[in-house]
Amino acid sequence: MTTQPSGIVTLMSDLGTVDGYAAALKGAILNAVPRPILIDITHHIPNRDVTEAAFQLAVVFPVFPAGTVHLVVVDSATAGNTRGVCVEIGGHFFVAPDNGVLTLAMANTDPERAVALDRDEFRRPGSVGSFEARDLFAPVAGALASGSAPFESLGTPLDTTALFKLPWTAVVDAPGRVHAPVVSVDRHGNCRTLITRQHLQGDLSRMLVRCGDVLVRGIHESYADVAVGKTLALFGSHGGLELAVRGGSAAASWELQRGDVVVVSREDVE
Repeated sequence: MTTQPSGIVTLMSDLGTVDGYAAALKGAILNAVPRPILIDITHHIPNRDVTEAAFQLAVVFPVFPAGTVHLVVVDSATAGNTRGVCVEIGGHFFVAPDNGVLTLAMANTDPERAVALDRDEFRRPGSVGSFEARDLFAPVAGALASGSAPFESLGTPLDTTALFKLPWTAVVDAPGRVHAPVVSVDRHGNCRTLITRQHLQGDLSRMLVRCGDVLVRGIHESYADVAVGKTLALFGSHGGLELAVRGGSAAASWELQRGDVVVVSREDVE
């Protein structure tokens, strides 16, 4: 069954809100959809930080109704070297550069279909310069959300297995041991991974969690399980394991950063 657009368009970018770039995206969408529902996820992804955008997108998009169009504009200045794509994943539509920003959205659900954004008829009339996000991505998102343009008309069909993916994944080394990188550090200093409960076998209270100089015994259910200032491991709202300090910052306290490896093992396999 073909998913019907819902009229909702979300926007995620690294454009910030000091200049008018984010507003220009909305203006281009409004030309195609007179009364869309526009939702800003964030325009404050660090400049060109595709990995952070991939993480934020994967956390947020499942909350929206099927048929939502997600416009992702991160590292879009490289659009001359990176093709724009529209991809359907799990009943959601994504308009984005093919630079890995959809990696985690595709992690658990294979894309149903994808097209390259190579049709000039969707380009904003009179557009000049290098602002592909405004001049092509946003008009495509608007046309799709409005229902005026079928998915197949947006561009040339692509093999979904050829979409670019970032090398971020949880790795099961052996029974009772998992390791994975920190993929995101939020503004509270929580260090977040893609390790889920399904990756871990056995009693969570008997797990050892290591990262750099951190060693935490047991995975807790909530911050209230430890005293203020204590380090803990728990499954965060994104569904993955994170290292945190109650009332503080794990990243600052332990000098952790994205890419540091978190190892989780059972006590009986040490």
